Amino acid sequence: MEKQPATYILASERNGTLYTGVTSDLIGRTWQHREHVVDGFTKKYGVTKLVWYELHGTMESAITREKQIKKWNREWKIRLIEDANPYWNDLWLEIIGQAKAQVAGFPPSRE
Repeated sequence: MEKQPATYILASERNGTLYTGVTSDLIGRTWQHREHVVDGFTKKYGVTKLVWYELHGTMESAITREKQIKKWNREWKIRLIEDANPYWNDLWLEIIGQAKAQVAGFPPSRE
């Protein structure tokens, strides 16, 4: 996956602890959370499951969206996740699958 600004939400489990973040490298940043590479909130609370993400054209718009979501109450965040991912599937395989497809020259798919 080509580096692209993204806003994302991680969860410890369905309806568990949530973390909202922003990055220009969704695969790399998600991997860091999953592998507990960086000390902090996600490592402390075991928040490693990518349950929602949104790609942006600019880092500025991704940061604006992150700030918006961080102001939301928990119920709104859960609704955002469940509208796109009702079973709270870990989207890690989806994003690394897209990266492999792009390297191979195929368009990404949302299977």
